[in-house]
Amino acid sequence: MVAVAAAAAASGLSRLLLFLSQLYILTGGESTATPAYVMKCPSNGLCSKLPADCMECKTNYSCVYGKPATFDCTVKSQVTCVDQNFTQQHNFTITMTCSFCWQLPETDYECSNATNCMTVSCPRQRYSANCTVHDHIHCLGKRTFPKMLYCNWTGGYKWSTALALSITLGGFGADRFYLGQWREGLGKLFSFGGLGIWTLIDVLLIGVGYVGPADGSLYI
Repeated sequence: MVAVAAAAAASGLSRLLLFLSQLYILTGGESTATPAYVMKCPSNGLCSKLPADCMECKTNYSCVYGKPATFDCTVKSQVTCVDQNFTQQHNFTITMTCSFCWQLPETDYECSNATNCMTVSCPRQRYSANCTVHDHIHCLGKRTFPKMLYCNWTGGYKWSTALALSITLGGFGADRFYLGQWREGLGKLFSFGGLGIWTLIDVLLIGVGYVGPADGSLYI
């Protein structure tokens, strides 16, 4: 009986220790998770060619806007890189243009698109987009920033198709139906294109791009 009780106590104690060790790991006591940025950082690559997320640089307050400037940088934890002599480095310098991220050319960052604003309107509508700088581009300030952009999304409607329908079947409202403007399409259908006048006007309006898709998108 004593042996059975001792075995049961030992089993219970081992389960308790196992539970406590797992809890310790889950709470971060021995976290060995690899940071997300490490996936972007090539191992043993040139320090000066590392993506911006792989390093931390000190701000050079003496730099002149639009001019090249030198910045002192340090690689982040779990990132390894070398210099041109293949010597492992931790501290190094990079040269980049003195400019804030939101001042970069549009080709250096990507922005979110909006599909709920009118692209064909007067005045032309804007939307608030979140923009993120490309990994290989270095700049000052936050790499993700808001920016007001013109609505420029498309729903897949072709200008050439709309114009062709307006010229050939505009009297039956085919152009308006194609653009999703079914009310105007019905009006043209039952009025025989406004006795030809409405048809002629729509050919001109679609030709100059004044009449567009009902969802507010741009032609392709």
